[in-house]
Amino acid sequence: MKPIGLLMREHRLIEKYIKQIEIEVEKSKKTHIHHLDFLLASIDFFHTYADRTHHGKEEDILFRDFKKKNIPSPLVSMVERLIDDHRHVRVILADLSNQINKYLAGETQLLIKINNSFEKLITLYPKHIETEDKEFFYPSKDYFSEEEQQHMLQEFYDFDKKMIHEKYLTLLENVTKIS
Repeated sequence: MKPIGLLMREHRLIEKYIKQIEIEVEKSKKTHIHHLDFLLASIDFFHTYADRTHHGKEEDILFRDFKKKNIPSPLVSMVERLIDDHRHVRVILADLSNQINKYLAGETQLLIKINNSFEKLITLYPKHIETEDKEFFYPSKDYFSEEEQQHMLQEFYDFDKKMIHEKYLTLLENVTKIS
């Protein structure tokens, strides 16, 4: 497997989750409620998987190594746009987390704001993924030797191995603050 293959496989999972969000938003517009488990699972999915794990591999490994190469300015600009998208996702997620916490505390009028935040993700992710898959990943691999790509892939695997520990260490730290 190539590094871009692993990232593209992660994109397929994110796309599937986006489809579930579309379904949930449509249901909530009819019923005027959100399933609490879905809300909590969505925040976890996007914080842990999409942002920290997937975007983490892109930013901390692929983009980092790519920027060390002698690359044309259009591709440099594309990397900056992709990183800006990641930053934008983090802002949406922070707002969404805040809205969900208030919704869980009984502020049910936040349903529309939650749906608006979900719709921002629904709009942003497909375009972002298409840019990475079709315009960035394939050209970027030409800047790495086979050996560099294998090293990067191993670094991706090592990155993933740390995620579960990071997630639950953070959970423990947050629980400790509460008690």
